[in-house]
Amino acid sequence: MGSASLQFLAYAFAVALVFNLGRSVAWRQCALLAASIGFLGFFSRRPAAFVPLVAFLLFGFLSLRLMQAGATRLFVPVLIVGIVSFVWLKKYAFLPSSLFLPAPYVTLGLSYIFFRVLHLIIDARARQSTLPRNISLVSYLNYTLNFTTLVAGPIQRYNQFASMQLAPAPLPLNIVVAGEALERIIVGIFKVNVLSLFLLAVHTSAVNSLASVHAVTGRVFATVTILAVYPFYIYCNFSGYIDIVIGIARFLRIKLPENFNRPFSSQNYIMFWSRWHITLSSWLQFYVYLPLMLKSIRRWPSPAMEPFLNVFALFVTFLLVGLWHGQTSEFVFFGALLGLGVSLTKLYQVLMIKWIGRERYQAVGVNWLYSAAARGLTFTWCALTMLWFWSNWAQLGFLSRSLGSRAIALVWICVFVGSSITLALWEAAREWLLSFQFENQPVLSSRYVRTAWSTVLVITSVATIILLNAPPPDIVYKAF
Repeated sequence: MGSASLQFLAYAFAVALVFNLGRSVAWRQCALLAASIGFLGFFSRRPAAFVPLVAFLLFGFLSLRLMQAGATRLFVPVLIVGIVSFVWLKKYAFLPSSLFLPAPYVTLGLSYIFFRVLHLIIDARARQSTLPRNISLVSYLNYTLNFTTLVAGPIQRYNQFASMQLAPAPLPLNIVVAGEALERIIVGIFKVNVLSLFLLAVHTSAVNSLASVHAVTGRVFATVTILAVYPFYIYCNFSGYIDIVIGIARFLRIKLPENFNRPFSSQNYIMFWSRWHITLSSWLQFYVYLPLMLKSIRRWPSPAMEPFLNVFALFVTFLLVGLWHGQTSEFVFFGALLGLGVSLTKLYQVLMIKWIGRERYQAVGVNWLYSAAARGLTFTWCALTMLWFWSNWAQLGFLSRSLGSRAIALVWICVFVGSSITLALWEAAREWLLSFQFENQPVLSSRYVRTAWSTVLVITSVATIILLNAPPPDIVYKAF
């Protein structure tokens, strides 16, 4: 069952109906747990296929109880066992295949469960932990297996989840809230079933054309298309899924955190990652970047060294982002590129402030030409890193050989110039459209325009699904 399919939506709305039949905490707890277990059941009919996942969840719960019981001396061994178990279950390529379990088993959502389990273990160990003292098994399973966030997030902290799921009075669900949630679901369906489907078709067609196009100009055009389209495909695919689950969760009286905030408007790569997969970036900032910075500063307590320790901590953090995304060497390189992008951005900021001062640097940043070029450069680096999402070393080798060094340089120039101009025009058009006001708010955000727009999206999405009679593109982040 695809996470953006009509079957998933039907299942989710059936769950929401049952969930809202009762208002007690016990009813909400049991309804959500039954829905999450039922959702997992769609991915395998063999009970044995869930044994590794159940074992990992049990390990997390016992580790949580140990930390809350004061056995903090076991923290490091528990952390090591948890990380090694995750790497083993995900079958990372650097491990011998003979060590893996021979029978197939379900790993759906394991990467996101891993983050939630780590969060609980680490926070339970803290001296001034904000976690409740006795987290029940049902609450733990609802938090880790919540079917709305199981496949690809967003990553929510336990306290935020529990404040809604375990509250004596659930969050209100009136006609206004339901309308906003439904609108969010409609936008998500359109992104996944229409926009990402179209963009994937364009990307696939361009990839396939490389083998048959012999003219250099044709290959350059095809490669530019591949590089420029894929980031928008990933965005529509992933953010569309997030829109859907945020809307569904609201019907379950749960408010999920936002995961995207116009990332392609970012003027540097650090800003990009503060707007793209926000909950992942926030988790890593809190549990990896900040502790690493703190230990580094304690080890080298020099104000002159601090900016460069910051650069190093950023690189390590985003290298781990790449390692988390996949099990092969391609994702190691992907992580190195992410780390290089954010660390070079930070180094540039440090040096610019040192050379021209903070005020002049901020003044440069608001210049329209500089802003356009900065957005274009950020998008270009994003397009470069995402090459390792859809390809492998053999495909990249073929792409490099078919172009040659001069054509490769021309491709990246085209991507940079094209994205700089396109994104600048988009920002100008957006600002212009939002300038039209009605009842002290932008016309585009009025309920009349939103209702009309949602109707258009529904008709377009339904027509596309019926005419194509094909399943929607799978959620890309489902694989992670």
